[in-house]
Amino acid sequence: MAGNSRDSGRSTLDRTFTLLDAFTLAKPSLRLTDLVELSGLPRSTCHRIAIELVELGVLEHTDDGRYAVGLRLWSLASSSPRHQELRRVAAPFMADLYEATRENVQLAVPDGLVARVVEKVSGPGSVRNVTTPGGPLSLHCTGVGKVILAFSDPSLLSQVLDAGLERHTAYTLVEPGRLTANIAQVRRTSLGWAIEERTLGACSVAAPLFDAQGELKGALGIVARSSANLERVSSAVRMAALSVSRLLASPPALPDPHRHRRTSH
Repeated sequence: MAGNSRDSGRSTLDRTFTLLDAFTLAKPSLRLTDLVELSGLPRSTCHRIAIELVELGVLEHTDDGRYAVGLRLWSLASSSPRHQELRRVAAPFMADLYEATRENVQLAVPDGLVARVVEKVSGPGSVRNVTTPGGPLSLHCTGVGKVILAFSDPSLLSQVLDAGLERHTAYTLVEPGRLTANIAQVRRTSLGWAIEERTLGACSVAAPLFDAQGELKGALGIVARSSANLERVSSAVRMAALSVSRLLASPPALPDPHRHRRTSH
């Protein structure tokens, strides 16, 4: 009864997003009991909403009886016009970076207290990487995340520090002073590095992407093996990011009103 009273007065849409918020990169599939515990919704409500979302393709039923985020949700998110231009401009440079390194190439944008991956290129030979398109990345321990922290409003770093810095490996920067100094270095060099801070055996290097107004649009990065030649990888990422920013800052070509007049003479 207590669960039902807590749930009273909430819209179906509110309950649905509360249930979807239970899924994270660390917990991509959940049992019904997990959904109940993480969402705080009554079991009957969770079950009803989950079944409806499966029918709609927003969630999927896995072979072991769990629920997982379905492809339709990512398809809807990827159709958003907000980052379509960024993805379109960055795509060929991401392909070139992959061909040059054979490692994971990812495009990320700010999304609250995380970085959100909106595009990724990888192959069978790439280092194992937990990143998935549409998935979140921590800001304090990834190359793209550090770039976003460095070139966003300083209040974002304060919020991340206040929320607490989760340790993923022995190399994760969890001391506020060390992270703050590291972010200042990223701002000076326009390169974000994270060496085995998120995953042992892997490192990430990223550079910022700016529009014509100098506003941060996202970060372009590579996740490679820790044994990779980081100077070569960094140079490649920096050049690709500069090229993307140059195109983002270029106004669209306008038709020449005198073209027809000149060619007609």
